[in-house]
Parts: sequence; structure tokens; C-alpha cells
Amino acid sequence: MNITAIIIATVVVAGVGLFIGIFLGVAGMKFEVEVNEKEEAVRAELPGNNCGGCGYPGCDGLAAAIANGEAPVNACPVGGDAVGRKIAAIMGQDVVESVRKVAFVKCAGDCEKTHDTFKYTGVEDCEMMAFVPGGGSKSCDYGCLGYGSCVKACPFDAIHIVNGIAVVDKEACKACGKCVNKCPKHLIELVPYDQSVFVHCSSNAKGKAVTENCDVGCIGCRKCEKTCPNEAIKVDNFCAHIDYEKCTNCGACKDVCPRKIIF
Repeated sequence: MNITAIIIATVVVAGVGLFIGIFLGVAGMKFEVEVNEKEEAVRAELPGNNCGGCGYPGCDGLAAAIANGEAPVNACPVGGDAVGRKIAAIMGQDVVESVRKVAFVKCAGDCEKTHDTFKYTGVEDCEMMAFVPGGGSKSCDYGCLGYGSCVKACPFDAIHIVNGIAVVDKEACKACGKCVNKCPKHLIELVPYDQSVFVHCSSNAKGKAVTENCDVGCIGCRKCEKTCPNEAIKVDNFCAHIDYEKCTNCGACKDVCPRKIIF
């Protein structure tokens, strides 16, 4: 056995290892990415659903925006006030109470209240209905199609098709807004969690057309508008709309609605 050769090999290996170690150490210092400690702390408090309901590309994007002062501390709709308070403490800001919101589907035209103009057989997807004559089988051009594009979009299993229309489970809803963006009929909106009076219709058809196609659709009679003591409900383009900031949930509009579409 050649001892000299062994010693030389050992020295070479040790030298190469030393060189690589020094190189990696220098490279690590040179290319080190500065970490924003507040951003990491904020990210740790976010729920990690990456739903995009905050308007940013996932929780990482929101954490960076909050740490840079580009987004409010309570911007996460999933975390709500509880997460908002924790992030406010990290950022050294006062706690700002946010209004919890949930999704609401502006349609009550289920299988018993609307009429089918034809029997549809094909891909069950609301967005595909744009390619179907009449925009779907239901006689109302403004109502819920009931094929569940919103259901597929919801990451929280908070919306389901019940008797032909989408219905939201307000306890499961996190107001991420994915169903709002997915509905091709624009029937879904985010409303205050505590709101209890709603107009379950979005039809812009005139009264006669509404009564022919739906048993409960809004006919734009303006009785609700004239009755509301807070001027919180207005009829625009033949359909009633509630201003949730003015509405006190008194129910006066509900009591006078001849179509019983406010409930």
C-alpha cells in the first residue's frame, strides 16, 4: 500500500471540500435574500387557503402586501376579525373591525317557480350555456341556471344546487368571492352576514314577461320603494335593489311585496 498516495488523496479531497465550503459560504452571503420578518409573521397567521378572495395571489401575496403597507391588516376574508386582530398586533396598528360578509344568490326561481322551455341534455356547466340557444332551458333569461359552476368554484363547500338553484350555506361561506366571479349571470353578490332581508331576484324584464316566466319574479311595482322608511330599497331597470348600508331589516318592504320575492 502506497502511504504517500493515500496522504495525497486525503489532502486533495480535504482541499476540494474546503474550497467548496468556502465557495458556498461566500455565495450564500452574496446572494442572500433579505427576509422581511413582519411578512413572515403575517404569513404565519394567515389560514393558508390561497383562495384569492383578498385580491392577491394567495396568502404569500397578501402577506407581502400587508407587510409593505399595500393592504389592510383585515384583508383576509377567510380569517375574519380574529386573524385581523393578530396581524394588526404584528404591524403595530389599531384593530379595525370588519363587517363579515357572505355570498347571496339573487334568484328564487327553483324548479317549481320557473318553467323550462326545452329539455337540455349535455355538459352541465353554467358557462357553457352561453353556447346554448336562449342561454339555457329556463324560461327566465336572468335566473340561476342550476348547473353548479359556482359549486365547483367554491373551495369551502359553502354553496350547493337545491331544487334547481344555487343556495349558500352562510355559516360555511368565507366570502372569498370565487362564486361571484364564476356566475355567468352575475347573480351572486357579497352581503353583510347580519343582513336578513333580501330581494331574491335580478330580472330586468318587464312585469308581463316576468309573470309569464316565473311565479315569484320582481315586477318592478315600486311598492317596496314607496314603503321603506329608510329609502334603502330602489327599483332600477324593473328590479328592486337593497342598499345594505341603509337597510335596518325592518321588513316593511317584505310585507308589501305582491310577489313575495323579498324575504
